[in-house]
Amino acid sequence: MDTVRTRSAPIIMTAVMGDEDFAWANALRRSHFPPERNMLDAHITLFHHLPPMQQDEIVRRVKAVIANYRQPEAQLSEVMQLGKGVAFRIESPELSAIRAELADGFFGMLTPQDQNEPRLHITVQNKVEPAVAKALYRKLSATFEPRPLTITGLALQYYCGGPWQEIGRWRFRGKERA
Repeated sequence: MDTVRTRSAPIIMTAVMGDEDFAWANALRRSHFPPERNMLDAHITLFHHLPPMQQDEIVRRVKAVIANYRQPEAQLSEVMQLGKGVAFRIESPELSAIRAELADGFFGMLTPQDQNEPRLHITVQNKVEPAVAKALYRKLSATFEPRPLTITGLALQYYCGGPWQEIGRWRFRGKERA
């Protein structure tokens, strides 16, 4: 996509998973998401639509948070039904606190959707018939046990209608807990 159009596309912020957790979640997504609709890798969305004209400020705020905080503790807590899909719920008071701090800094920039506290999750299936989603939910729930999830950083991407174009990713490197 050309740079001018990309720079006018909304910015999405995600939490970056550790390599092993990403490989596991992405393999599940590739196995269960309809291939014709799966244009993205597995991800954890923190903000769905940040204004591209504020990119410099957004990047500054992300870098400040990354410099101050160490990796937040997180856990996959349960399998979630999404109606026409399935996801894994993420419990992380620390990641939620980091996101809340960023939201405070983005006051006046947030869409109504991003003004609400998100239900942190990793979607592995969506846009299927409800019966298909229920079957996967039952299958994954039968063997699921809560477990730690590694969150290594934050990333920004342009939403380009299909695949996202990465702006950058930054690793947590601070000493403080959120």
